[in-house]
Amino acid sequence: MPRLKPYIHQKQQWPIFTWEITSLIKPLSEVRNLQGRLIGKMESLGFELQNEAQLDAFSLDVIKSSEIEGEILSLDQVRSSIARKLGMEIAGSIESDRDVDGMVDMMVDATKNCFAPLTQERLFDWHAALFPTGRSGMYKLRVADWRNDTTGPMQVVSGALGKEKIHFEAPASELIPEEINRFLVWYNQNQELDLVLKAAIAHLWFVTIHPFEDGNGRITRALTDMLLAQSDQSTQRFYSMSAQIRKERKQYYEILEKTQQGNLDITQWMLWFLNCLSGALKSTNSTLTTVLIKANFWKEHAKTILNARQQKMLNMLLDGFEGKLTSSKWAKITKCSKDTAVRDINDLIEKGILQKEVAGGRSTNYELIM
Repeated sequence: MPRLKPYIHQKQQWPIFTWEITSLIKPLSEVRNLQGRLIGKMESLGFELQNEAQLDAFSLDVIKSSEIEGEILSLDQVRSSIARKLGMEIAGSIESDRDVDGMVDMMVDATKNCFAPLTQERLFDWHAALFPTGRSGMYKLRVADWRNDTTGPMQVVSGALGKEKIHFEAPASELIPEEINRFLVWYNQNQELDLVLKAAIAHLWFVTIHPFEDGNGRITRALTDMLLAQSDQSTQRFYSMSAQIRKERKQYYEILEKTQQGNLDITQWMLWFLNCLSGALKSTNSTLTTVLIKANFWKEHAKTILNARQQKMLNMLLDGFEGKLTSSKWAKITKCSKDTAVRDINDLIEKGILQKEVAGGRSTNYELIM
């Protein structure tokens, strides 16, 4: 009896996907409604607030897309890199590492040039940007080229050595040129297909081909952002799909595995994608609230004399400082002495900007007066 082919890319009809449109109408309508309301809100803001919201959304997208792959990037470096790419001036801008700049280059290109065709050369440029040293950690990579499977098939595996579980095996490397060509023809076509649904299909299709040795997930999410930007009819980002995927990472990998080991009816994958996107759009409301609070704060204190250290720490507090603010943390972050940190803090207390937290403890904590 012949062995059943376990993966969708091995099915005879691949990549002719099917789905139950009646099941998708309601969640798709909700997503489209949320998109419209968000873009409307953003258009009502001034230019500076739009830039601030865009900077926050881009930063979140870059940070969380990398985090999904276990790579932690510096938020300050990411914000500084994005600001430079978008021509924004921000307080406390710092130099950024090449890998940070590369990730930012890819994500900005995907959005700012979302209406430009997707080509093999563009994909190779993105891949080269992700791995500027030609390595992933200690391992040398084939950069700006398809994988060649010389050490065995491309597999997603978990478990201890000898007890591995294979979750997925990608198409053989010799099939990649044909697979990618077919994908690119479809991607660049103007189909009678809602662009949000197209983003869901593109995400599944590209990550299934898995054409590179590394970086497939990050490039997949950039492609998704590219189509979502088209669906918004905007070259600005105000929400982060990657941030929501990071929150739902376990469910994300589960639905991918189930879909890749199923048949070519991808209704359940598309429902998950729409629900995840809906969550991303709803989360942006809190981001927008933060942007408005921050703008109002700086408007109120436009004439307040503050040094660079105070400006940096106040921005961090307004962006959502993790943990409790102490004089020790202030000194460490701003690279100053403990005495200088205390003077900075006391000055802000006198100006009615900071106060000691009511709930004390072993050390004194400080919070913004809002």
